[in-house]
Amino acid sequence: MTQLAKIKTNVVYRHLINSDKKIVVEQGGTRSGKTYNILLWIIFEYCTRKENKIITICRKTFPSLRATVMRDFLEILRTHEIYNENNHNKSSSEYRLYGNLVEFTSLDQSQKIRGRKRDLLFINEANELFWEDWQQLVFRTQERIVLDYNPSDEYHWIYDKVITRSDCDFFKTTYLNNPFLEDAIKIEIERLKETDDQYWKIYGLGEKAGSIATIFKYTEVNKIPEGADLIAMGMDYGYTNDPTVLASVYRDEENIYIEEHLYRTQMTTQDIHDFLVDKGFDRSLIYADSAEPRLNDELRRMGHNIHPSLKGKDSVNAGIDLLKRYKIHVLSSSTNAVQEFRNYKWQEDKTGKLINTPVDANNHVIDSCRYATYSLLSRPNFGKYAIR
Repeated sequence: MTQLAKIKTNVVYRHLINSDKKIVVEQGGTRSGKTYNILLWIIFEYCTRKENKIITICRKTFPSLRATVMRDFLEILRTHEIYNENNHNKSSSEYRLYGNLVEFTSLDQSQKIRGRKRDLLFINEANELFWEDWQQLVFRTQERIVLDYNPSDEYHWIYDKVITRSDCDFFKTTYLNNPFLEDAIKIEIERLKETDDQYWKIYGLGEKAGSIATIFKYTEVNKIPEGADLIAMGMDYGYTNDPTVLASVYRDEENIYIEEHLYRTQMTTQDIHDFLVDKGFDRSLIYADSAEPRLNDELRRMGHNIHPSLKGKDSVNAGIDLLKRYKIHVLSSSTNAVQEFRNYKWQEDKTGKLINTPVDANNHVIDSCRYATYSLLSRPNFGKYAIR
């Protein structure tokens, strides 16, 4: 009880104590104390009252995990003089605490994420994750799940598919909920009111904010119309952090329809081959990233109708311009595609002015669509002489 009396907590800690839901979502602005208080709750509440439990603390990438939430966890243990080096397995990033195992892992360590079950899961900066990442984690978590993030995405699967669940408690905090925050930091945060309205809403008020930087306008549809013709499929390759993506692009006069088929990390060439065969796409016309000639050649040798995407001067912007000539429709069931089209944005310069270069994020389905459309629709004779 002496240790408990010394800890300094805020409302986030109390949210976790009082909630009886399986999932607790902590959305907040910068410096609201979200992550720190979740860690305090794990150490001084959950682990002191439980035994033989497995607690997983994760983030999208391991370097980010190590530099933030893992560092804070160890700092708390040392500050409260409960750190024991004998309990710390540095090679496996695990710590034994009061008879429980606390493991630190990331989505680029797929063998851990898709491996053993856990009792408690804490996802730091959860809006970095893909929908499939979330599903893999949830399927293997038995008791409770805690998420935290800054709402820097105007739209996200967390808003649509997690917060709306009946077994979820949602809380929003700001820097004003952190009684231990220095006045100088508060002043800097409040400067955002005058300098950047979007950043103020997100990082000051902890609220979602729309963005004039969003590149595409689109609508969601429930099905592809019968009159729409398949242009081609597009494939974007990934592996560790970025997903391998396959999408179909259909056209009906001035309309384009997009359907996502695949959005998955850790896929080998054999995995991609097996997926295409299993789904009946092994003879489909696919335009894939021309920057990956080895993968394209390997899949062609396996019998697939895969071609490198057409590339030219400034082909990224040219592909974006081509897509924007059409009314874009995305299948509602294509969750990742919807998220990308909602959040794909232009970059800003140091003054906050938009520049004609897209941010290199939220673009895997979009790149797939560019490969398919730019490789065919940019050709002047498409639809007359082009072979489909």
